[in-house]
Amino acid sequence: MQKFLQMKWSVILIAVFCSLLWGSAFPLLKVSYEEFQIAADDIAAKIVFAGLRFLLAGMIVLTFLLISNLKHLYITKKQLGILAILGLVQTALQYFFFYNGLAHVTGMQGAILNSSGTFLTVLLAHYFYVNDKMSTRKALGLLAGFLGIIAANWGQDFTFQFTFMGEGFMILSGLTSAFATILAKELAKGIHPFAITGWQFCLGALFLLIIGLPQLDENAMIFTPFGWGLFIYSALLSAVAFALWYSLLKYNPAGEISMYKFIVPVSGSILSTIFIPGENLTPAVLIALALVAMGIIIVNTGKKEVNRDGQG
Repeated sequence: MQKFLQMKWSVILIAVFCSLLWGSAFPLLKVSYEEFQIAADDIAAKIVFAGLRFLLAGMIVLTFLLISNLKHLYITKKQLGILAILGLVQTALQYFFFYNGLAHVTGMQGAILNSSGTFLTVLLAHYFYVNDKMSTRKALGLLAGFLGIIAANWGQDFTFQFTFMGEGFMILSGLTSAFATILAKELAKGIHPFAITGWQFCLGALFLLIIGLPQLDENAMIFTPFGWGLFIYSALLSAVAFALWYSLLKYNPAGEISMYKFIVPVSGSILSTIFIPGENLTPAVLIALALVAMGIIIVNTGKKEVNRDGQG
């Protein structure tokens, strides 16, 4: 499995697939808020909704691990503490900002602002890992990806007005995502990637539910058959994307893998034009796709890096 997760073609396919899943989250959550009739200013309802989603996602991953490889399900007390920290940062804190920030911006704005986590991860990796340094090639790839992100939203009804509850929360979500990426690679050595995903989801979800449930008003969320479908898909996309992503992160440099997250805002923008009224597809999105693809090619045609564990 390790060799497979380090092969160039498999890394590309898995990373792109994960990024497409994450991109679908932006229109999915915007549509979910409307379907569940969650008010934009109802923080408690969004916290509980996030908590329920990630509790289900964690249970899906842990159940898969229980069936496929029981020995990796068990963790030590020390590992439990590490996973609790990851759950607090990666799930509870990041998605507190994400869910509440997304309610106050468009799907495209959310996709752009949340991509700040990609840039911060590459920059943090430069300082944390001797073999994951910034290079001219990476810088050019970052530039191409950044231009792609701009192009994906050029000409849309996108303004740079800043509100702390909207744009501010989305940037904070990206910041916590970057820290979580470094923490996962630095602290979670020796823990199976699926165990990391499942346990940190469940622990992070408990943090969210403990905070949100006491403040939840009656009828704050209205469950419908379509809403249940959206909810289950949101849990599945998180379970699959994060489990696969942590598997890649375990055997590949953090900065190089995170480059593929440039696909997230582009796919998020395209899907938002399809599913969210008023967010229209433009030729700029096609240009963005070309720029993002170029950025990925630039980053991945250089000399192959060696990861921190000394493996190619």
